[in-house]
Amino acid sequence: MRAGTFGRRAALVAGLVVLALVATGAQPPKGLEGTWKLDVAKSTFHPGPAPTSMTLTYTPVPNGVQIVVDMTGPDGTKQRWEMTPLYDGKDHPVTGHPNADTISVDKSEGPKSQSTFKKGGKVTAVNMRTLSADGRTLTIESTGTDEKGQAIHNKQVFVR
Repeated sequence: MRAGTFGRRAALVAGLVVLALVATGAQPPKGLEGTWKLDVAKSTFHPGPAPTSMTLTYTPVPNGVQIVVDMTGPDGTKQRWEMTPLYDGKDHPVTGHPNADTISVDKSEGPKSQSTFKKGGKVTAVNMRTLSADGRTLTIESTGTDEKGQAIHNKQVFVR
């Protein structure tokens, strides 16, 4: 796989992960803030390949959350991007991601949250984020399409 293709695919994976982290309400769900690390062995990536490492940092801000993603792909390519969505159901900018330029929160139900990622107004991913009852595991189910229109379905498992 060419490095550029991995970079775009890795950015999509990271984008899907971040989508799933956003929840409605005045503040992030209790226990979600902080740094999460991908457990590659417990995660699945279709079509793949999986990144070798990924961390998500979730920081509360007034009426929203700042999210920073740092990732290393299987070929050593590093990527970083950020966003600060507000909890208002509207599209908010995403920077540094080739397959998405906005994110919006669609619904939230307790420890679960559904979010939508878009590029040029077109939906590229829908994610469901679930925080475990003990607050130690964050699971993100991502479905959508990559920059080539290829279907993706990933299950990312994060731990502290």
